[in-house]
Amino acid sequence: MQLLQLNSSVTKGQSNGGNNRVLLYLNVYDLTPINKFLYWLGLGVFHSGIEVYGSEYSFGAHEYPTTGVFEVEPRSCPGFIFRRSVLLGSTDMSRSEFRLFMEELSQKYRGDTYHLVARNCNHFTDDVCMQLTGKHIPGFVLQLFTSRKHSDSSSLACS
Repeated sequence: MQLLQLNSSVTKGQSNGGNNRVLLYLNVYDLTPINKFLYWLGLGVFHSGIEVYGSEYSFGAHEYPTTGVFEVEPRSCPGFIFRRSVLLGSTDMSRSEFRLFMEELSQKYRGDTYHLVARNCNHFTDDVCMQLTGKHIPGFVLQLFTSRKHSDSSSLACS
């Protein structure tokens, strides 16, 4: 796991090969082993990350006033049990444009502002999804102990 580093050498405007679009995925993890039972009852507590360009980005807590956004190998966030990936949509941002976008967004998500209920990894991934697709991530991921049975199954993708 590596904190997202600000890098002034990233340049805006590099092409993504014309009109090629890159897929965005929401990787969902069980926050606790008991989720394997809760999930089938329509309940759960989840961690999430955004996967794009072969990396996964998420947000976590630490005590310093620096970014809490970090980057990991997709579907392998340490400390969590991978559950599933949900296709969110796509972006026409180039790799460098996306990296610049993440660097700018990461300044809003400092590790010392993390809150388990009010400002967590799922709020971060929802913010990314809203800015790139105009849609929210699936509702079952956003809320602690939300019942999946009451969410519309068509809302599982946000594009």
